[in-house]
Amino acid sequence: MLRDITIGQYYPVESKIHTLDPRVKIVAVFIYLISLFLFRGFAGYLVVTVFIVAAVVMSRVPFSFMMKGLKPVLFLICFTAFFNVFFTPGEIFFEWKFISISWQGLRKGAFMVLRLMYLVVGSSLLTYTTTPNKLTDGIESLLKPLGRLGVPVHDLAMMMSLALRFIPILLEEANRIIRAQSARGADFEEGTLFQRLRAMVSILVPLLVSSTRRAYDLALAMEARCYRGGEGRTKMKPLAYRRRDVMTYALCVLYVAVLLTVDHFVPF
Repeated sequence: MLRDITIGQYYPVESKIHTLDPRVKIVAVFIYLISLFLFRGFAGYLVVTVFIVAAVVMSRVPFSFMMKGLKPVLFLICFTAFFNVFFTPGEIFFEWKFISISWQGLRKGAFMVLRLMYLVVGSSLLTYTTTPNKLTDGIESLLKPLGRLGVPVHDLAMMMSLALRFIPILLEEANRIIRAQSARGADFEEGTLFQRLRAMVSILVPLLVSSTRRAYDLALAMEARCYRGGEGRTKMKPLAYRRRDVMTYALCVLYVAVLLTVDHFVPF
């Protein structure tokens, strides 16, 4: 399961999405996530599907890599679908003893499954196509107006960047610990749920110690380099909008307009 977690990882490949300004991609992802809650029918999901598939194709990130990132949230998807299908009242589609399924439940369950899948894929596409350094610069630039209110924008952006950097490192560390424990006879696949949870302690404790040590070493390294935050710091590669970035903003606005129009005029 830990090998299937791909969030926070950068997929190195040349594509049109990779070369966009990080601010554009951050804003586009927020618009996309909000748009998932602006429609009520399958026609809206059709528009969203076309949009996200086009974005994935343009990013040149393999679909298999995208689907791999859905495995860690598969339980949440199934859990959500179960409760929506079996506990939504309405016109009965299937009934047996105390089990009843309504058409409204099937519709709502399908909607929620698609929405969760699109949420994960769309948000993951941001980290797949943006390096942590560029993502930090983009977040800091977008939040810069808050600095006038006393908000430590640079520190917040740095914290987000370090968190994203630590995700693949900790996953690799966890996989190394699992292999080491398995070589000593530990079994994480067999037994009852309680026994498997107890076996996970042998992973979590060394992982916590390792992550604490890495964080301490990182703090010492930053202090040794006289890091004092963003005050007075300059950028080696300042962010600048280009024509393709402006066109991307326009495409996002067009996407929302088409989505709202289709949802309003197509009643299904």
